[in-house]
Amino acid sequence: MALTPLDRDLLKRCLAHKPGAWNDFVDRYLGVIYHVVHHTAHLRSATIKPEDTEDLAAEILLQIVAQDYGVLRKFRGESSLATYLTVIARRICVHELARRSVAKEVQPSVAHPDLEDVESDEEPATHGMENLEEVEKLLAKLPSREREVVRLHYLEGRSYEEISTALKIPVNSIGAILSRARKKLRKNARGLPPRHNISPTKHPEK
Repeated sequence: MALTPLDRDLLKRCLAHKPGAWNDFVDRYLGVIYHVVHHTAHLRSATIKPEDTEDLAAEILLQIVAQDYGVLRKFRGESSLATYLTVIARRICVHELARRSVAKEVQPSVAHPDLEDVESDEEPATHGMENLEEVEKLLAKLPSREREVVRLHYLEGRSYEEISTALKIPVNSIGAILSRARKKLRKNARGLPPRHNISPTKHPEK
Protein backbone atom coordinates (compact mmCIF):
# COMPACT_ATOMS: atom_id res chain seq x y z
CA MET A 1 0.00 0.00 0.00
CA ALA A 2 1.39 3.40 -0.98
CA LEU A 3 1.90 6.31 1.35
CA THR A 4 -1.38 8.15 1.83
CA PRO A 5 -1.65 11.95 1.42
CA LEU A 6 -2.59 12.18 5.12
CA ASP A 7 0.58 10.37 6.21
CA ARG A 8 2.72 12.28 3.73
CA ASP A 9 1.48 15.54 5.22
CA LEU A 10 1.95 14.20 8.76
CA LEU A 11 5.54 13.23 8.01
CA LYS A 12 6.28 16.61 6.46
CA ARG A 13 4.85 18.41 9.49
CA CYS A 14 6.80 16.27 11.98
CA LEU A 15 10.10 16.71 10.16
CA ALA A 16 9.50 20.45 9.97
CA HIS A 17 8.68 20.55 13.70
CA LYS A 18 5.28 22.08 13.09
CA PRO A 19 3.25 22.77 16.26
CA GLY A 20 0.98 19.86 17.16
CA ALA A 21 2.49 17.52 14.55
CA TRP A 22 3.99 15.08 17.05
CA ASN A 23 0.76 14.93 19.05
CA ASP A 24 -1.12 14.12 15.84
CA PHE A 25 1.44 11.42 15.04
CA VAL A 26 1.03 9.82 18.48
CA ASP A 27 -2.76 9.99 18.27
CA ARG A 28 -2.67 8.24 14.89
CA TYR A 29 -0.11 5.52 15.59
CA LEU A 30 -0.06 4.83 19.33
CA GLY A 31 -2.67 2.09 18.85
CA VAL A 32 -0.47 0.43 16.24
CA ILE A 33 2.52 0.55 18.58
CA TYR A 34 0.55 -0.96 21.47
CA HIS A 35 -0.64 -3.75 19.18
CA VAL A 36 2.94 -4.47 18.10
CA VAL A 37 4.10 -4.61 21.72
CA HIS A 38 1.40 -7.09 22.72
CA HIS A 39 1.83 -9.22 19.61
CA THR A 40 5.62 -9.33 19.90
CA ALA A 41 5.45 -10.25 23.58
CA HIS A 42 2.97 -13.01 22.74
CA LEU A 43 5.22 -14.44 20.02
CA ARG A 44 8.16 -14.47 22.44
CA SER A 45 6.03 -15.97 25.23
CA ALA A 46 6.83 -12.95 27.39
CA THR A 47 4.36 -11.96 30.09
CA ILE A 48 4.03 -8.19 30.34
CA LYS A 49 1.89 -6.01 32.58
CA PRO A 50 0.16 -2.76 31.58
CA GLU A 51 3.05 -0.70 32.96
CA ASP A 52 5.48 -2.79 30.89
CA THR A 53 3.41 -2.10 27.78
CA GLU A 54 3.48 1.63 28.47
CA ASP A 55 7.22 1.50 29.12
CA LEU A 56 7.92 -0.35 25.86
CA ALA A 57 5.63 1.93 23.85
CA ALA A 58 7.36 4.97 25.33
CA GLU A 59 10.76 3.52 24.38
CA ILE A 60 9.58 3.00 20.80
CA LEU A 61 8.31 6.58 20.59
CA LEU A 62 11.56 7.90 22.06
CA GLN A 63 13.58 6.04 19.44
CA ILE A 64 11.35 7.40 16.67
CA VAL A 65 11.99 10.96 17.92
CA ALA A 66 15.73 10.37 18.51
CA GLN A 67 18.26 12.13 16.30
CA ASP A 68 15.71 14.62 14.99
CA TYR A 69 13.17 11.98 13.87
CA GLY A 70 15.94 9.82 12.39
CA VAL A 71 13.58 6.85 11.94
CA LEU A 72 11.07 8.94 10.01
CA ARG A 73 13.77 10.56 7.88
CA LYS A 74 14.88 7.11 6.70
CA PHE A 75 11.40 6.27 5.46
CA ARG A 76 11.40 6.12 1.66
CA GLY A 77 7.67 5.81 1.09
CA GLU A 78 7.94 2.38 -0.52
CA SER A 79 5.23 1.01 1.78
CA SER A 80 2.52 2.46 3.97
CA LEU A 81 3.74 4.38 7.00
CA ALA A 82 1.86 1.94 9.24
CA THR A 83 3.76 -1.02 7.75
CA TYR A 84 7.10 0.74 8.16
CA LEU A 85 6.37 1.70 11.77
CA THR A 86 5.22 -1.85 12.55
CA VAL A 87 8.60 -3.21 11.41
CA ILE A 88 10.50 -0.56 13.36
CA ALA A 89 8.39 -0.99 16.50
CA ARG A 90 8.75 -4.77 16.42
CA ARG A 91 12.54 -4.52 16.07
CA ILE A 92 12.79 -2.15 19.05
CA CYS A 93 10.39 -4.25 21.11
CA VAL A 94 12.30 -7.50 20.42
CA HIS A 95 15.53 -5.79 21.42
CA GLU A 96 14.10 -4.40 24.66
CA LEU A 97 12.43 -7.68 25.65
CA ALA A 98 15.69 -9.51 24.99
CA ARG A 99 17.65 -7.01 27.10
CA ARG A 100 15.23 -7.50 29.96
CA SER A 101 15.50 -11.24 29.59
CA VAL A 102 19.27 -11.26 29.92
CA ALA A 103 19.05 -8.83 32.85
CA LYS A 104 16.81 -11.30 34.66
CA GLU A 105 19.32 -14.09 34.04
CA VAL A 106 21.92 -12.37 36.22
CA GLN A 107 19.62 -10.59 38.68
CA PRO A 108 19.01 -13.50 41.14
CA SER A 109 22.64 -13.42 42.25
CA VAL A 110 22.94 -9.69 42.80
CA ALA A 111 23.74 -8.90 46.43
CA HIS A 112 20.35 -9.50 48.05
CA PRO A 113 18.66 -12.59 46.58
CA ASP A 114 16.29 -12.77 49.55
CA LEU A 115 14.82 -9.41 48.51
CA GLU A 116 14.35 -10.37 44.86
CA ASP A 117 10.65 -11.21 45.06
CA VAL A 118 9.78 -8.03 46.97
CA GLU A 119 11.66 -5.81 44.56
CA SER A 120 10.32 -7.43 41.42
CA ASP A 121 6.76 -7.08 42.68
CA GLU A 122 7.20 -3.38 43.38
CA GLU A 123 9.07 -2.43 40.23
CA PRO A 124 8.19 -4.75 37.34
CA ALA A 125 8.79 -2.29 34.52
CA THR A 126 12.22 -0.93 35.46
CA HIS A 127 13.80 -3.48 37.77
CA GLY A 128 15.77 -5.33 35.09
CA MET A 129 16.45 -2.25 32.97
CA GLU A 130 18.34 -0.53 35.79
CA ASN A 131 20.94 -3.31 35.65
CA LEU A 132 21.70 -3.09 31.92
CA GLU A 133 24.97 -1.28 32.55
CA GLU A 134 26.05 -4.12 34.81
CA VAL A 135 24.88 -6.68 32.26
CA GLU A 136 27.09 -5.10 29.61
CA LYS A 137 30.07 -5.21 31.98
CA LEU A 138 29.37 -8.84 32.83
CA LEU A 139 29.10 -9.84 29.18
CA ALA A 140 32.51 -8.31 28.53
CA LYS A 141 34.01 -10.84 30.95
CA LEU A 142 32.82 -13.84 28.94
CA PRO A 143 35.03 -15.59 26.37
CA SER A 144 34.46 -14.22 22.88
CA ARG A 145 32.40 -17.13 21.54
CA GLU A 146 30.13 -17.31 24.61
CA ARG A 147 29.70 -13.54 24.54
CA GLU A 148 28.63 -13.58 20.90
CA VAL A 149 26.17 -16.42 21.47
CA VAL A 150 24.64 -14.60 24.46
CA ARG A 151 24.43 -11.32 22.54
CA LEU A 152 22.81 -12.89 19.51
CA HIS A 153 20.30 -14.91 21.51
CA TYR A 154 19.33 -12.49 24.28
CA LEU A 155 20.11 -9.03 22.92
CA GLU A 156 19.16 -9.58 19.28
CA GLY A 157 16.53 -12.28 19.71
CA ARG A 158 18.19 -14.69 17.25
CA SER A 159 17.10 -18.33 17.09
CA TYR A 160 19.51 -21.22 17.64
CA GLU A 161 19.49 -21.87 13.89
CA GLU A 162 20.36 -18.25 13.08
CA ILE A 163 23.16 -18.26 15.63
CA SER A 164 24.50 -21.52 14.21
CA THR A 165 24.63 -20.01 10.74
CA ALA A 166 26.12 -16.69 11.85
CA LEU A 167 28.87 -18.18 14.03
CA LYS A 168 29.35 -21.44 12.12
CA ILE A 169 28.88 -23.63 15.18
CA PRO A 170 26.70 -26.76 15.62
CA VAL A 171 23.12 -25.84 16.51
CA ASN A 172 23.02 -28.53 19.21
CA SER A 173 25.95 -26.90 21.04
CA ILE A 174 24.25 -23.54 21.54
CA GLY A 175 22.09 -24.58 24.48
CA ALA A 176 25.14 -25.83 26.37
CA ILE A 177 27.06 -22.63 25.58
CA LEU A 178 24.20 -20.48 26.88
CA SER A 179 23.96 -22.61 30.02
CA ARG A 180 27.66 -22.21 30.78
CA ALA A 181 27.47 -18.49 30.07
CA ARG A 182 24.53 -18.03 32.46
CA LYS A 183 26.46 -19.78 35.24
CA LYS A 184 29.45 -17.50 34.69
CA LEU A 185 27.24 -14.41 34.58
CA ARG A 186 25.63 -15.37 37.89
CA LYS A 187 29.02 -16.05 39.46
CA ASN A 188 30.44 -12.73 38.27
CA ALA A 189 27.28 -10.90 39.35
CA ARG A 190 27.92 -11.78 43.00
CA GLY A 191 30.65 -9.16 43.06
CA LEU A 192 28.34 -6.32 42.04
CA PRO A 193 27.20 -3.75 44.62
CA PRO A 194 23.46 -3.63 45.44
CA ARG A 195 21.56 -1.25 43.18
CA HIS A 196 18.13 -1.30 44.82
CA ASN A 197 16.59 -0.11 48.02
CA ILE A 198 13.13 -1.44 48.80
CA SER A 199 12.17 1.57 50.87
CA PRO A 200 8.70 2.74 49.74
CA THR A 201 10.09 6.26 49.25
CA LYS A 202 12.22 4.94 46.40
CA HIS A 203 9.25 3.54 44.49
CA PRO A 204 6.49 6.14 44.06
CA GLU A 205 3.18 4.80 42.96
CA LYS A 206 2.49 4.94 39.25
